[in-house]
Amino acid sequence: MVVDLADDLFGGLVYSSAQVLLLFADSEEGLDKARAAALRAGCRIAAEAPVEGGTERFEAQIAADAALLSASEPSAAFDALLGRIGDAARNGRMTGVVVAPFAMIDAIVAADLPAEVDHLCDPTDAQLERALARAVERAPARLHDIGRAEASLLQQLSEDAARIASVLASLSGDDGISDGANDTDEPEAVDAAFVRGIIRARRLRDQFFRGELFADPAFDTLLDLYAARLEGGRVAVSSLCIAASVPATTALRWIRALTEKGLFVRTADPHDGRRVYIGLSDEAARAMGRYLSAVQKSGLPTV
Repeated sequence: MVVDLADDLFGGLVYSSAQVLLLFADSEEGLDKARAAALRAGCRIAAEAPVEGGTERFEAQIAADAALLSASEPSAAFDALLGRIGDAARNGRMTGVVVAPFAMIDAIVAADLPAEVDHLCDPTDAQLERALARAVERAPARLHDIGRAEASLLQQLSEDAARIASVLASLSGDDGISDGANDTDEPEAVDAAFVRGIIRARRLRDQFFRGELFADPAFDTLLDLYAARLEGGRVAVSSLCIAASVPATTALRWIRALTEKGLFVRTADPHDGRRVYIGLSDEAARAMGRYLSAVQKSGLPTV
């Protein structure tokens, strides 16, 4: 009798070293895609729930390693769940992955998510799988994480993320801005038309060669922000992602990295809480001004 009772109580429990994942989506298609990617990444799905009402399910979960939030359109329920996941990541409770179309990029960046939450724009199945593997690899340690060191998930990091890490490591703690000590001449004034001309020339290459051959999102965004500064304009995150001329997910990683290094600064739109503007720091603007002035003065081409 006791044996039967124990079997009834505990027979359905499954013990696994796989990381626990929560899935939320606002469509069956999104949920199906998330589920398939999670299983390929070796995750154990603790719960699946629609975005509407998802905060209640999120709060009911005692513990999880990561959460995936997938949405095809904005909603109050999405904003609420996004905030919950962001707070949990800041408090070291879990990591997260947010999947949303490009049209929602400004609102998501405005949420100021911590680095523990990745944002993917219209990812492929492989990109989503890698992001989930990376999320659970970075998740806070729990009892079921014994043997995690034997996993090989780090090999699944995307090439653009590895490139960012390599560049940031090479900066060795500084902001990546030279003091221009060898430039003793007073810089000549550079106008926005000159900078826009450089940008147009760089984009012209894409008509003759595959764009990824010349991918340089850091410099492309620096140019765009410097031109906007000269014009007295403001640049939203979505516009800067386009200027980066790389996939939006890659552009977001570079924008976050350059913001953390102090080259970019975030400014909230006082009239729209779902929008954030990106600008150059004063130090970065001075460095760009002196560099472009030197190029203009020497007559050297810049593409």
